[in-house]
Amino acid sequence: MRKVIVSEYVTLDGVIEDPGGAEGFKHGGWSFGFGGAEQQQYKFEELFASDALLLGRRTYEGFAAAWPNMPGTGAYGERMNSLPKYVASTTLSEVTWNATLIKGDLAEELSRLKQEAGQDVLIFGSGELVHTLHERDLIDEYRLMIFPVVLGSGKRLFPSGNEKKVLKLVETRTLGSGVVLLTYQPAKP
Repeated sequence: MRKVIVSEYVTLDGVIEDPGGAEGFKHGGWSFGFGGAEQQQYKFEELFASDALLLGRRTYEGFAAAWPNMPGTGAYGERMNSLPKYVASTTLSEVTWNATLIKGDLAEELSRLKQEAGQDVLIFGSGELVHTLHERDLIDEYRLMIFPVVLGSGKRLFPSGNEKKVLKLVETRTLGSGVVLLTYQPAKP
């Protein structure tokens, strides 16, 4: 069975907002300065171990505007552009960029996707979608790239008001840049 995997860039204080600087957030671009070959290889392997993307509306719109026209992305960009995308939105009426719009029951659609043959379903960014899936226990794995930076403000991966959920650490890795890769799965009761 396929897994639904969340892959996020996260600051030490839990912020996921605008790591690349495209959203105009006051601290946008906070992930720059920590990249390197190890991180690129990890993201490459992660993308190629999946065969579908699940995205929220805002992430989809940003990616769809950027990726098809981004020069010099090589095999990674080709993979990003060719993968089927599933977009969870209650406001969009149509999508492009090899995407399918999910307007109905999200849990039902994810259950169907997970039953299909293939590789895992990967979620990049998509903070609101991740919050919704987390609350409904629909995420199979969290891959967090923790960056050694504290912002003090911004949208958090897990906003206040969520109920307690216990996760099990299944892998750790430290990169030479100081970024730490943490992989968690929901703990079984």
